[in-house]
Order: sequence, then structure tokens, then C-alpha cells
Amino acid sequence: MSAETQRLFGLSVFLVGALTLLEGCKVGPDYQRPAALGTNTMPAAFTGAGETNHGEWKVAEPSAHLPRGEWWQVFTDEELDRLQGLANANNQELVAAVARVTEARAEVKIARADLFPQIAVAPNYTRQRTSFNEPQNGHAAHSAPIYNTFTLPVAAGWEADLWGRIRREVESARAQLSASADDMESAKLAIQAEVANDYFILRDLQLEYHVVEQTVETYRHSLELTMNRRRGGIATDLDVSQAETQLKTTEAELPALRLRQKQVLHALATLCGQPATQFAVSSVRTNLEQPPSIPLELPSELLERRPDVAAAEQRMASANAQVGVAKGAFYPRVLFNGVAGFQSISASSWFDWPSRFWSVGPTIELPLFTGGRNKAQLALAKATYEETVANYRQTVLGAFQEVEDQLAAQQLLDEQLKATTASLAAAQRTLDIANNRYKAGLVTYLEVAVAQNSELSLERSVVQLQGQKLVAAVGLVKALGGGWEAGESREARN
Repeated sequence: MSAETQRLFGLSVFLVGALTLLEGCKVGPDYQRPAALGTNTMPAAFTGAGETNHGEWKVAEPSAHLPRGEWWQVFTDEELDRLQGLANANNQELVAAVARVTEARAEVKIARADLFPQIAVAPNYTRQRTSFNEPQNGHAAHSAPIYNTFTLPVAAGWEADLWGRIRREVESARAQLSASADDMESAKLAIQAEVANDYFILRDLQLEYHVVEQTVETYRHSLELTMNRRRGGIATDLDVSQAETQLKTTEAELPALRLRQKQVLHALATLCGQPATQFAVSSVRTNLEQPPSIPLELPSELLERRPDVAAAEQRMASANAQVGVAKGAFYPRVLFNGVAGFQSISASSWFDWPSRFWSVGPTIELPLFTGGRNKAQLALAKATYEETVANYRQTVLGAFQEVEDQLAAQQLLDEQLKATTASLAAAQRTLDIANNRYKAGLVTYLEVAVAQNSELSLERSVVQLQGQKLVAAVGLVKALGGGWEAGESREARN
């Protein structure tokens, strides 16, 4: 190696080392989590939590990556457990969410690749003929040789990430990967909650169908009794007509209930990744009377556990890193490029030492005029970050709304169920009195029909409210982010 070549190589090594030391610098703001509710004060507790939620608000540390847990087991229903297993294994929306996580992981690797030198080998062979009139020293060459060229170049390039532009790209991609993982957990929780909702709705419809079916049988006996009384001259044709109308009207409700059952069953099949034509649920009835007690969380723990909140925050972090990427466009880019290899006009001498060639040297790209592109890209990145902040805060507000809605539903549905149950008991007493008065010939069948319709309506309302309480319990699980073990205390989790 000549002295000049040695000096050039030594200078290049010095520049690489100096630039590497400068790489600790990263332009753009480092991520700082903004206030979750903006200028509003974080609540100390949920308003519907009652006395079961004690303690002061603490700083939230995202834990949405933790397993959600098999939270549906608090309902102690084996058929629900089976359906959840099918959904977790076969639901296609969940499969797509897992694929999106894999995509985001690949994006991180793509971004990291720019931190390392890029090396490529491109061997090639050409056979060519020059022009007879090719200019040569101002005159035509008057020769047209035909010759071969054998080339084996190895090209290498590396960008010195002086201002942290590439590292900000990696930071952004990693945040997007975390957001994709949280999105997957959010999708999984939503699917699990939908399976539980549809299952309890199906059980409620089955029980309601059973109630109406039994009522139809009761109305059929009432019609027979009325027809016997008519033949005995005690009842009138009007009584028979009213009893028959009541029976036919109630029978007409059975197909509608069966249709709703079929629709919910088909929705469950799709959630479980099964063809609707082959899907079935066991006929064992679920106990709808009392849903399990759902452990409540402090507001800070809500922000920790909800995967949609965590995903929104990771998107903020990604957008924040993109601000740094946009700022990096204003600074010079320093690239080191080199190429070395062998070239010859003959295959026999292709790899001879005299056939070697090489070149190496740095390149500096300095943006002098871009027509305002860099400024616009920076403004875009900043606006995108502000959008993600607003989306994050909206997600947090929505999370508090969902919890408060479900807490209110827990309390008010319970009050409504108690009042409706009391009304049902009163309606049953009224029906007994009406039947006795009708049998004694004191009233027409119309009074019995009114009492029977009222009793049926209230009985169906009780069944529906019991199902709604279970659905509200599932909604509260989803609103809190799921992921606890039955009976596990907050102290144990912390």
C-alpha cells in the first residue's frame, strides 16, 4: 500500500471514529407522557365504586402487556369456557391482529438495518463493441474493437447517524410494535367480551322462550276451561274468543324468539371461527340470577390495564419520535461509500492481483434548498403528534365513561330487577284473584286475560333483566381491562 493510500485510509478511520463518538446526539424531543386528562384533575376514585374502592391515585405504569387472564371463569360456566377456548384459537380477527404484530416486528428490524453498513456483491459480464466513429482526441477512432468485461464489485455503504435520525426511526418503529401488541390484546379482550355477551343473551332468550312456552300451555288449558264453561252456559262466546285470541297471540311470539336465538347462535359461531351450519351450544341452562362480584380498580390502574389506552400512548411515543426524524432532515447526512473488486477483459485473468480495483470516501449531503419540503414535513410530524395526544386523552375519557356506565348499570339494573320481581309477585297474586273471581262467575274472562298478560310481561322482564345484569358485568370486565384472578386482592397484584 502506497504512503498516499495509507494516509487516505488513516484519515477515513479517524473520521469514522470521530463521527461515531458524535452519535450520542439525537435531535428532536425525548418522549414525555402528557397529562392523561389535559388540564382536568385525575379523579381519586370512580363515583359508582362505593366504599369498596379505597386508596389514593398513584402514577400509572402501563401493564397492558400482562396476560388478560381467563376472567370469564368467574361466571363458573363450563360451556362459556369451551366457547372462549374456541374463540381464542379460531377467531379470524384475532389471527389478523397477531399478524399485524408480526408485521410491526418486521418494521422494527427494517428500521434497525439502516444503523449497519450495507454490503452488496454484483458480479457481471458484458461483451461490447465500441463505435467506429467514437471521438478520440477530437477525431474519430476509426476502430471498433469487440471485447469482454468481467467485473466482480463488492460495494459497501454506511450512514453515520450523527443527529439520531435513524435511531428516532427505530424508536418510532418500536413504539408502533408495542401499540400493535396492545391492539392485539384489545382485540382479544373485545372478542372475549363479545363471546360472553352473546352467550348470556342466548341463554336469556332460551329462558324467555321457555317462559313463553309454558305460558302458551297455560293459555291452552285456560281456553279448554273456557270452552267447557261455555258449553255449560256459564261463559259466553266473547270469553271463548278472548281466550283464543290470547293463546294465538302468545304462540305467535315463539317463532320470533327462535329467530333471535338463531341469529345470536350464528354470531357466536362466527366469533368462535366455526361454520354457522355446524355450530351448536349445549342445552344446559346458565344461572342468570346473580352475576359474580367484579373487583374494581383505581383510576390509575384503569390506565395501566386497558390495552387501548396503552396502545394510544405508544402511538404518541411513535409520533414524538417522528418529530425527531423530521428535524433530522435539516442536518447534513454523512455517508461512507466504498467499492472494491476485480475487473478484466479476460476470464483467465479476472482474479489476478493486477485486476483489482477499489475506491473509498465520504459523502456529505447538505440540504440547501428543498422548496419548503423539510419545514412542511416537520409541521406535519408535530401536528400528527398533537393528534395522537388528543386521541390518547379521548381514549382515557372514553375509558372512564365506560367504567362509570357499567357501574351505574350494575346498581340501577339491580334496583330495577328488585322492583320488577316485587311487581311480578303482585301480578301473580292479582292473577290468582282474577281466576277465582272468574270461576265464581263474578267477572268476565277479560279480567283474567289482562292479569295473565301482565304476569307474563313481568316474568319476561325479570328474565331479561337477569340477562342484562350478566351482560353489564361483562361490560364492566371489559371496561376495567380484564386480567385478574378471582379473589385476588389489589395488594397481591401490586
